[in-house]
Amino acid sequence: MKTHAQAVVIGGGLAGCSILYHLAKLGWTDSILLERDELTSGSTWHAAANIHGLHDNNNITRIQHYTMNLYKELEQETGQSCGVFQPGSLYLAQTEEREHQLRLQEAKARFYGLNFHEVSREQAKELHPLAQFDDIRCIMYEPDGGNVDPSGVPHAYAAGARAMGATIERFCPVTATEQQPDGSWIVRTPKGDIHTQWVVNAAGLWGREVAALAGLTLPLQPTEHQYFVTESIDEVANLGRRLPSIADRDGEYYFRQEGNGLLIGAYEKEMKFWAEEGTPLDFAHDLFPDDLDRIMENVIRATERVPVAATAGIKRVINGPMIWSPDSNAIWGPMPELRNYFCCTGIIPGFSQSGGLGLLAAQWMIEGEPQYDMFAWDLARFGDWADKAFTKARVEDAYTHRFAIHFPNEERSAGRPARVRPAYEMQKDMGCVFGLNCGWEHPLWFADQPGTQETNGFTRQNWFDPVGREVKMLRGNVGVIDISNFANYIIKGPGAYGWLDRLVANRVPTEVGRSCLTPLISVRGGVAGDFTITKVTDDEYMMIGSGMAERYHQRFFNMVDLPKGTTIEVATDRIAGFNVAGPKARDLLQRLTNADLSNEAFRFMRSATIEVAGVTCLAIRVSFTGDLGWELHCAERDQTRLYTALLDAAKQLDGGPVGGRALGSLRIEKGYGSWGREYSQEYWPQEVGLAGLIKLDKDFLHKDAYLSVKDNAPREVLSIFEIVVTEDADATGGEPIFTPDGKSVGRVTSGAYGYSVGKSLAIGYANPQVAQPGDTVEVFILGKSHKAKILNEPPFDPAGHRLRDVKPKLMEEAE
Repeated sequence: MKTHAQAVVIGGGLAGCSILYHLAKLGWTDSILLERDELTSGSTWHAAANIHGLHDNNNITRIQHYTMNLYKELEQETGQSCGVFQPGSLYLAQTEEREHQLRLQEAKARFYGLNFHEVSREQAKELHPLAQFDDIRCIMYEPDGGNVDPSGVPHAYAAGARAMGATIERFCPVTATEQQPDGSWIVRTPKGDIHTQWVVNAAGLWGREVAALAGLTLPLQPTEHQYFVTESIDEVANLGRRLPSIADRDGEYYFRQEGNGLLIGAYEKEMKFWAEEGTPLDFAHDLFPDDLDRIMENVIRATERVPVAATAGIKRVINGPMIWSPDSNAIWGPMPELRNYFCCTGIIPGFSQSGGLGLLAAQWMIEGEPQYDMFAWDLARFGDWADKAFTKARVEDAYTHRFAIHFPNEERSAGRPARVRPAYEMQKDMGCVFGLNCGWEHPLWFADQPGTQETNGFTRQNWFDPVGREVKMLRGNVGVIDISNFANYIIKGPGAYGWLDRLVANRVPTEVGRSCLTPLISVRGGVAGDFTITKVTDDEYMMIGSGMAERYHQRFFNMVDLPKGTTIEVATDRIAGFNVAGPKARDLLQRLTNADLSNEAFRFMRSATIEVAGVTCLAIRVSFTGDLGWELHCAERDQTRLYTALLDAAKQLDGGPVGGRALGSLRIEKGYGSWGREYSQEYWPQEVGLAGLIKLDKDFLHKDAYLSVKDNAPREVLSIFEIVVTEDADATGGEPIFTPDGKSVGRVTSGAYGYSVGKSLAIGYANPQVAQPGDTVEVFILGKSHKAKILNEPPFDPAGHRLRDVKPKLMEEAE
């Protein structure tokens, strides 16, 4: 066995074989895969192996489309059959909500050039004459849908990798992974040790155990999952062609042809965990005893859809393990706390995603970054707060609601609360409805009655009017927004300025009391993040960024060496914050502090450490609302005391608490982008309006990458849209945009009703070669065309007079 490799992939299932293949394809042919048993052991070999192209996440749709097209190419390249059957898939909607979902996916398919379209009941009956569709209100057809051979695909990846020079070692368990001082790794096995640059944990059911070898804990939990195959059915055998699969997610089952019989699978409510304390090391090509009673309700619904299945005998039952993450997406990406350790496990629709998983993983390791923003899969979305109890609760919810619609803005309650601030109980008593952000409970909106549960759907829900009141209260008077879910970093020491200045693209303040807004540049020259940096003392800075990106950004921080005697502390756990904003924000704060908050003494983007109601706060004059405002950052222990004082003062000014939903509306009215929605590594600074914050007379992380793209014409431009013709719904993100004659324009990234301007609004990307400000376009809300206009400027205070608290010149002259 070889003793050196560019990468060691641990696990010979679907994911591991795909990663090895793509590593070799991108040039790392000196890589090796280690499998403790035979290839496809674990959960790969017994999968139903269905494939489909559409997903609610646009980038996952892209990589699923790549994966589906790859299998036939693999067969031609390697001579190894992938067992590809593509008779098509029928997607059924029994409810109005499911119809909205399918119509939106149809619009996205049109945008991405995919084949996914509506068919009538009569057409569906022609495609699948054994099914009945009388109770169905909408049917979509995906001609490329189908299934593959769960063993053939991994073996095709393996054959392709071997042909390019990569190595596979079977029956070779990994016993230790030890990082070396230079960041490389020693992987120990009974057959010898391998020195490698990268370790890839693609161990599937044993992902937790392999992670533990490196001192890591991953939020993963296996469950049992069942499907069965019927005996041969004459009506199927005599048809002379293969039947399309049926995705009846309202019925909570899946259905396809297998041989001359039918395969039926379900995600039942009475789910069953497995291996809670660890996956047995001697488990391989094993299954559990049949337990069909658990899925019988689902099966009955399936046989009502295809009646010939009701009288068919059962040929075999597959009851095997699957390993889940808390949100059923992959646990994928480099570990931020370790150098050169990549994870790829917790994958559920693996045969729809394996190619994309492998390609983007190889890109990240070899090129430093994947081509797409894949934060939906990034393991950095979870932290230590995603403990065993949280993971188990969320996995149960994910499994039992596998086919439930994930509505826009939906917040599921399983496993919560995970992390709370001192003000949590106080906010709950005030009628607060909470959301989850990086484990933290944070206020979304405030109901009239404590204990109010929000409703979910594609149309406007029960929070629409209360959020509108919060927006109008802040714009008219003042609001207090809890921003404790923002990420806070304290950089301290003699090298604090130098480290920050080498990290970010804008000039870092050199004067105490000054702040700046700055982008962080990604490996390919895109926008990896945006931060507010404030100089607090001569050798201390505070940096504030997106809360959900806290671990993600750690990777970039690690790319710049800290000078001796300088530290960076992730201080989110010990700092709480509030944004006091609105035209009466100064009046409110001036009642609680002796500090001079006048425009002359405390200008926009200035800061000071002041006392507010006896609480020491770092006050920064900035506001994500686009209105006059200050951020107040205090010790977490003082949060409730400060909050009480701010709300008491706000009440005197006809103000009060404001939640995150209102903040979303406020920032969209102002045209402000947000990390993870508008800002990502995919987009260049000139496309998102941040190029003006980049200073080329200094060095910064990935400057060369930015220089290589800075003169490129924008492919798409971040724009703001007014939805001219609306129903009882607003854009939320992901909706495609077209010209009236059907040309693709772009997509929505965020949307909300602009209560203070009386307009339904969206922020998104538009191709400047296709549509310009002032043009009329069509935004597909609810999957239906809605007339919209690209605005020349944000509808709220485009000149920034409110933010800076200055009067327009014409008003000054009139006075």
